[in-house]
Amino acid sequence: MSRQFKLSKSRLLAFRQCPKRLWLQTHRPELAEVDSTASALMANGTAVGEVFRSLYSNGVLIDDESLGDALVSTREAQINAPDRPIFEATFEANDVLVRIDLLAPSLAGYHLVEVKSSASVKNYHLDDAAIQTWVAQAAGVPVTRTAIAHIDGSFIYSGDQQYQGLFVEKTIDRQIADRLPQVIHWVRDAQNMLAGDEPTIGAGHQCDEPFACPFLTYCAPIVNGPEYPVDILPRSQGLVAALKAEGYDDLRTVPDDRLERMIHQKVWRVTQTGQAELSEEGRNIARALPYPRYYLDFETISFAVPIWAGTRPYQQVPFQFSCHIELAPGIVAPSGFLSTDGQDPRRAFAEALINAVNAKLFAERGMQFNPMGPVLVYNAPFERSRIKELAERFPDLAEQLLAINVRMVDLLPITREHYYHPEMRGSWSLKAVLPTIGAGLGYDGMAVANGSMAQEAYLEMIDPQTPFDRHCQLRESLVDYCAMDTYGLLQLVEFFSKEA
Repeated sequence: MSRQFKLSKSRLLAFRQCPKRLWLQTHRPELAEVDSTASALMANGTAVGEVFRSLYSNGVLIDDESLGDALVSTREAQINAPDRPIFEATFEANDVLVRIDLLAPSLAGYHLVEVKSSASVKNYHLDDAAIQTWVAQAAGVPVTRTAIAHIDGSFIYSGDQQYQGLFVEKTIDRQIADRLPQVIHWVRDAQNMLAGDEPTIGAGHQCDEPFACPFLTYCAPIVNGPEYPVDILPRSQGLVAALKAEGYDDLRTVPDDRLERMIHQKVWRVTQTGQAELSEEGRNIARALPYPRYYLDFETISFAVPIWAGTRPYQQVPFQFSCHIELAPGIVAPSGFLSTDGQDPRRAFAEALINAVNAKLFAERGMQFNPMGPVLVYNAPFERSRIKELAERFPDLAEQLLAINVRMVDLLPITREHYYHPEMRGSWSLKAVLPTIGAGLGYDGMAVANGSMAQEAYLEMIDPQTPFDRHCQLRESLVDYCAMDTYGLLQLVEFFSKEA
């Protein structure tokens, strides 16, 4: 008789994504890569769950660490408090154990609700809820309705922990009806698979959907391939698949008549020659930019559960900017703003931004010049959207804020159209471009080296439990990172402006 493996909802969902994933996490967990975003996602989910529970004043929380104790506590809650909702209700049936976010008493039984931090119901949520419902029913719980509670993206937080309206609850009985009879087959197939040898499954779309698999490196180890694979052709998934089907792996072996789009031809040509290309038109655009020039970059944070009044779930709230001000050739003054106290940063951010891009500091020192020069960014729609949101929030600052958008010049499309280096490998992200125009312009070795790290550093910095020394260290790292972005923009324009 084969061994019966204990399963949970998360393990069954791993099986549904890829049987090999479940086998590896059961038999070879040491092969999993550390997920740097896992702790942030867990914290986000914890915050969502806590707020959801706060909306029920008389709920019973099953918080036993021991699953055995949790099973007992759940039974006791059903008997001793039959009219109260139960959070994290724990049940086991057919070797599957689940914890249910909310089990709410109804006239004929219980409503089962799973809480999600997304802003809509996802397909994999249906598998999730079907498993929960099936186990609960098998354990003798009369589930009369199953629902998903997800974040309402239009909710605006009014403050004072008032979160009524944050969640939308959608009944999904009809959507999971055809899944419920399948759960027993998922369980049996998972049990049989776990009792056997490692499944032979190659890497594919399942490695990233619906979640990134921690065993990807094991399943698809990096192998020595062409230095410039055809995959670097930008926005060309269909073309890349066709080229590979024809036997082309190395971009340099692709015939030039196979590429129709100009951007693909440029990538192919530069890759062939190994020589970067910068058009004369691109040089002229850079040289024609008037002074003073304001090189600007934002950093933002978002929360599933808003923490500042007047914000929405997942709203990108700016908490930092860097601005290198080039008053004249060779005369550069760095400026910026970073909110460090954990309070709503938007008003202070907006006021500091207005002052920075109008060189108010220099005007106060008696310097005579026209401050209304171009505001240079990389991917302007992002900064423009944040500024528009600030203008809507603070009508008294709206005119000055929206004037910044009028002055904004986007260096991304200019760079994409006029510059390419073979080491950019099909990408025009700032992190791909900067190392090709000058030494020391990369982000390697920086304590904060990308936007995700900046968000994590900001959250740690504003945490009241963070020691002062660590707070100062994080602040310095954030300032350095954001300043690198705007200093890089300045260097990019300078690079474009040089004589050929």
